[in-house]
Amino acid sequence: MSFDASQVSTVTFDSYSTLVDVEAAEEALAARVDDPEPVSRLWRARSLEYTFVGNQVDVYKPFYAVNRDALTYALEAHDVDVSADEREEILSVYHELDVFDDVRDGVERLRDAGYDTYVLSNGNPEMLDSMVEHANIGDLLDGVISAHEVETFKPDAELYRHAAGRTGTPIDQIAHVTAGWFDVLGAQHAGMQGVWVDRKDTPWEPFGADPDLTVTGFEALVSRLG
Repeated sequence: MSFDASQVSTVTFDSYSTLVDVEAAEEALAARVDDPEPVSRLWRARSLEYTFVGNQVDVYKPFYAVNRDALTYALEAHDVDVSADEREEILSVYHELDVFDDVRDGVERLRDAGYDTYVLSNGNPEMLDSMVEHANIGDLLDGVISAHEVETFKPDAELYRHAAGRTGTPIDQIAHVTAGWFDVLGAQHAGMQGVWVDRKDTPWEPFGADPDLTVTGFEALVSRLG
């Protein structure tokens, strides 16, 4: 399926790795872990895996709690001994992740072009409130939609359909912008156009359909939609 900008009236954005850089979590680990990179990588992977499995076995926890479980596992798997307080300090980095440089200008230009703009994220409301504040984009958004509202995570179609209802937009008029391959596929399956933000020039997953549109960042996104 090719991207059809003429059909888009609303743009939804994933949060983590799309608007803000989760690699800052590795920096939070660096003061306590000799080799933080594999711990950080396992932490992120387990966090996503827990959401996938939770959807299938009807187990729901707010994403911050899921992230805590994943961090606990990653530390234990690498024999890293930290106190509960230190673990919470590491975890709290998710409240102050660095925003990508192109985000605010990109979202502002899309708003100026007449698009409604929303965040659609697995994050629970408290996480998203702090993310939006830290990224300084609250004034550019029409709303923030959390998986917590339906207690199911991406890529479950229910969450994307819920977003369409929240935005008051026919689902086929929404472009969902995300760095997550599974999020692209989930959005497409639910009926949205899936836009993949590939900031690192990585290969697309051979599993499933291609994105409707691939961009290297928000400047390229605006050029296709603006």
